[in-house]
Amino acid sequence: MKWLIRILFIVVAVFGLVIGALLLMPGDKLGAILAEQVKAQTGRELTLSGDVRLSFWPVLGMETGPVRFGNASWAGPEPMLSADSLAVGVDAAALLNGDLRIKRVFAENPVLRLERSQGRGNWELSAPVTTATATPSAGTVPGGASSVVTLEELQLTNARLIYVEDGATQMDFPDVTLSASWPQVTAPMVMEASMPVPGGAVQVDLKIPDLPAFAAGSVTALELALAAPGGKIGFDGQVNLAGEMDGTTKIITRDTEKMLAAFGQAGVVVPSGLGNVADISARMTYTRDGRISLRNMTAQLDGNRFVGEADITISDPPQIVARLDAGDLDLSKIAETSSGPGGASQPASPVQEGWSKDPIDASALALANGNIRLTANSIAVPGMTFGKSDLTLTLDRARAVLAMHPATLFSGQLNGQVVANNRNGLSVGGKVTASEIDLKQALSTLAGVERLSGTAAGTIEFLGVGRSEDQIMRSLSGKGNLDVGTGVISGFDLDRLMGQGTGSGGTTVFNSLSANFTIDQGVLTNNDLLMSLKNFRADGQGVVGLGARNIDYLFTPVALRANSGQGISVPVRIVGPWSNPSIKPDLTKVIEAAADVKVKELENDAKQKVFEKVGNELDTTITDSDQIEDALKNKLEEEAKKGLLKLFGGN
Repeated sequence: MKWLIRILFIVVAVFGLVIGALLLMPGDKLGAILAEQVKAQTGRELTLSGDVRLSFWPVLGMETGPVRFGNASWAGPEPMLSADSLAVGVDAAALLNGDLRIKRVFAENPVLRLERSQGRGNWELSAPVTTATATPSAGTVPGGASSVVTLEELQLTNARLIYVEDGATQMDFPDVTLSASWPQVTAPMVMEASMPVPGGAVQVDLKIPDLPAFAAGSVTALELALAAPGGKIGFDGQVNLAGEMDGTTKIITRDTEKMLAAFGQAGVVVPSGLGNVADISARMTYTRDGRISLRNMTAQLDGNRFVGEADITISDPPQIVARLDAGDLDLSKIAETSSGPGGASQPASPVQEGWSKDPIDASALALANGNIRLTANSIAVPGMTFGKSDLTLTLDRARAVLAMHPATLFSGQLNGQVVANNRNGLSVGGKVTASEIDLKQALSTLAGVERLSGTAAGTIEFLGVGRSEDQIMRSLSGKGNLDVGTGVISGFDLDRLMGQGTGSGGTTVFNSLSANFTIDQGVLTNNDLLMSLKNFRADGQGVVGLGARNIDYLFTPVALRANSGQGISVPVRIVGPWSNPSIKPDLTKVIEAAADVKVKELENDAKQKVFEKVGNELDTTITDSDQIEDALKNKLEEEAKKGLLKLFGGN
């Protein structure tokens, strides 16, 4: 018994001496010992500055001054972790049983740098490889297959989080406050983080139900909720260490522009109708090469609803391939700026005559590349509304091509394409074939012309260059043709003008109209207009100023049944601005035609009197000038015969 007591006393004395020695040991010595142990277990350098203070029971703890934890050998020279101070505590009783139950990890002003390259992550820690060592499994510590690691509380204050992939910085978030908890191996790991951003702060809540499986590289479940100024993002699905994700995502914004500004995209203007307020949900798949796949997507953007699918490649600029159906799509206010500096609404521009001279901002053409197919029951855009349409928008390096196959507009259909190119200054052009177009709707909407109506078909090729509507319209060049069936011209009555009947209430009804035209420097020229009416034919020629919005056109109707079928023409000149052109008969032409008719009538009367006088003198009937010579010959022969008879004694 005495020997047993002596042995116990010696053990206690030795243990006391060890504890005392540790407590009395200078901080730099303790730091050196800890650094050696960390390097032995991880292969990384640990540098501790200032005093190192220890506690032993019930929490084995350490508090240090500035600390630096080295990076992987293949990563950059910057440390993986640095902090102004660090406090770590583990459960001493659990440690005696071989388990590492971390009670707390507190760090002030830490910088955590996570790097990934060629499938390796710098957070993957292991002791230097020897024949006697092996990589520990997730959730275990070296020294026992059944040892477990847990974390009750992690707090990082005023942290900076950096993520680098293949040498390129993907994320760099300063002023982050982060807390995490994983109290049991079978419990979920819960993390909360917040960081300031323009307009407020971003709050992130993350939950990984099976952290050991995730740390081992397996695909595991993940729940993510992100709240930011202007909106929030949610994800519920699966994820792996490479950051690949698959699951249901939901994005809700109350102010999309504010939310974009919070993520570093300040100044981006979201057009009205395309998501100032948004509610988007989809099945999302994200792969490590930056590809996002959205399936079963539903997007409520302002008052518009889209369903479909999309594939997005994260690049500069992003690559987008999408197929969408939009029902009734309202983009009638797409050109309006939703807000100005400070969020104040901007007053509408005053109404101006002619084409707008305001600069056109076409920078949006360079925001993305790709191909977007859109079908819709109707599409309202500024100034007009398309009916049921099937459109494809192709974007390639600031050049957009809108293909219509077909688009319904002005009650008819358009096939072809229009192009907007902003690579070296803005230009617009296209080649379009139209059929069954309501001419009155088209001319009223596009040119403010209300007087011509009918159903039209035709083709047009055009090209314009400029930075404003006015410059583009004044630079237009191209060609085309127009064919119209039965139609009406309001504003003048051709029957009344030609002196036929009572007219038709100030309108002219025609059976058909056709014309070819060319465009040069914003001026449309036509020389072969042909209009067919019941009793008339009408020809036309002149110019239409597409840039100046004016017209100078000579319209010449011909009364086909007048003047013994030779026709009487009464030209009409249309001249002036589109909004109120003057339509008047060209009296000069009428007078010239009437004078020609009167001269012919006088000539005919004079000839008739001459014929009658000569006929009386020659005692015969004369109807034309050729008969006068014959009648004179006959008369002379007759008189000669009479003279000869008298000469020879005849009667």
